[in-house]
Amino acid sequence: MATSTNIPTITAIPIIMDIRMTTDDLTLNPAGLMRLMTWLSPSFPVGAYTYSHGVEYAVEDGRVTSAETLIRWVEGVLEFGAGRIDAVLFCAAWRAALAGDEDALFDIGIEADCWRGTSEMALEATAQGRAFVSTVEKVWGDGIITRWASRMRADDRLPSYPVAVGIAAAEAKVPLRDALTAYLHAMAANLVSSAVRLVPLGQTDGVRSLSSLDQAVSIAVDHAMQAELCDLGAAAPMVDWTSMKHETQYTRLFRS
Repeated sequence: MATSTNIPTITAIPIIMDIRMTTDDLTLNPAGLMRLMTWLSPSFPVGAYTYSHGVEYAVEDGRVTSAETLIRWVEGVLEFGAGRIDAVLFCAAWRAALAGDEDALFDIGIEADCWRGTSEMALEATAQGRAFVSTVEKVWGDGIITRWASRMRADDRLPSYPVAVGIAAAEAKVPLRDALTAYLHAMAANLVSSAVRLVPLGQTDGVRSLSSLDQAVSIAVDHAMQAELCDLGAAAPMVDWTSMKHETQYTRLFRS
């Protein structure tokens, strides 16, 4: 039993290293840039604007009350919470999709199921993932993302959003760093947007907050690109707590 368990680990290491070396030469062309902008635009129908990732309760509880507290909160999400988890999953999915390793993609999809601290965070990831896959299929046609999503459904699982976007980016030959930077920036922008409406903050404070998160996004990208799935871990209990409290919050505008 020990021998069979170790075989995938031993064979997977050089494959991952080869992918990294051969994909460093990918460059973001105008077509890839436009595809990326379309996927992560607020108008792309995944319903991102309906989720606050616990920010709604954080505002009610007096933990996010200004641009400064918002910046610290989102930095925590990116460095220690779902941003950290999603980024590593995204990288793993991108590399596996580029290599055409559909077994690995299935395993990554299962792994994503295990890294949601609350029911609303699970909804946030899977509802957006399902909507993303459906729209990509209808607009750009079938591909590895369709086969992955079908296999997930056959196992009674839902597609996770970061994994789905990572697969799509690899299929479109969008470089990993560019794709992941755009994904995490969109995540930060959505949290800032929710706080602008909830605190409320002025539009200028919202833009200032997002601009101040540039470094946090870059750090999260650098960490994820050097990490492996075995490095996954999170340490954002307050974010999880606000998400749990949001489940029974009396007045709610958001689904999470």
